[in-house]
Amino acid sequence: MNRTLRATAISLVATVAATLGLTQPAWAASYSAPLTTAVASLPVATEVRTGYNRDLFPHWIDADGNGCNTRNEVLIAEATTKPTKGSGCSLSGGRWYSYYDNAYWTLTSDLDIDHMVPLAEAWDSGARNWTTSRRQAYANDLGDSRALAAVTDNVNQSKGDQDPATWMPPYASARCRYINEWVAVKIRWRLTVDSTEKSALTSWANSCPNSTISVTYAY
Repeated sequence: MNRTLRATAISLVATVAATLGLTQPAWAASYSAPLTTAVASLPVATEVRTGYNRDLFPHWIDADGNGCNTRNEVLIAEATTKPTKGSGCSLSGGRWYSYYDNAYWTLTSDLDIDHMVPLAEAWDSGARNWTTSRRQAYANDLGDSRALAAVTDNVNQSKGDQDPATWMPPYASARCRYINEWVAVKIRWRLTVDSTEKSALTSWANSCPNSTISVTYAY
């Protein structure tokens, strides 16, 4: 089957699966389903922290060689007022909105770049079996805007490596968005959830708008 026909077939199967509320096949290029269906499709597995080290997820890198590493690329992309880019990709004059706590900042030092699904949580949920290059791709994922978020530094630090069963954004109006983005990243990288996490996600999904989760799988 040539590439065009295969892409058409994949797209057709994905559309039918989403319409019927089915989990899509492993070779599908993308996924789309209502939030409640997406949560139900997440595979449950016991989390394993053994062997975790943050250094096993190399970051921040300059993937495109333009002088700006992943942290700064996110800051540039998410700025509500675009910053001036100086030598070495130093950023000044920008303004940022941290949706976790409904706060605005003008100093980059007040912001952390949060991995929506923390590195340790990713490790526990399947990344321990990945190659280093795949873990690097995960840690620097600019292919989906939900994977990384510029947020208030101490709020990110309070989150640590917790999942939604034990931590949610302090700003109540941000929580449904957060659940949507958490689920999207788990699906994008084919990560599992533990039973407590699944229960929390199900509860949140049932109380949030049943919006459509659409992702392109990471390969």
